[in-house]
Amino acid sequence: MLAIRLPKEIENRLSSLAEKTGRTKTFYAKKAILEYLDEMEDKYLAIDRLENPSKRWTLDEMEQNLDIAN
Repeated sequence: MLAIRLPKEIENRLSSLAEKTGRTKTFYAKKAILEYLDEMEDKYLAIDRLENPSKRWTLDEMEQNLDIAN
């Protein structure tokens, strides 16, 4: 379980959205956190790949390894 304190403005916006849509504040908070986590995981994976490059593959090599040539 996670408990967070939100600024009043954000709390009001969240409450208003939940009321207008019939969903819960928890639904929207969870959705927002998951979307943000996806973005941050992608960002840090990209940074890590740039800072620690592994083998580079040509298009031909990728197609052969994935068996999708032609």
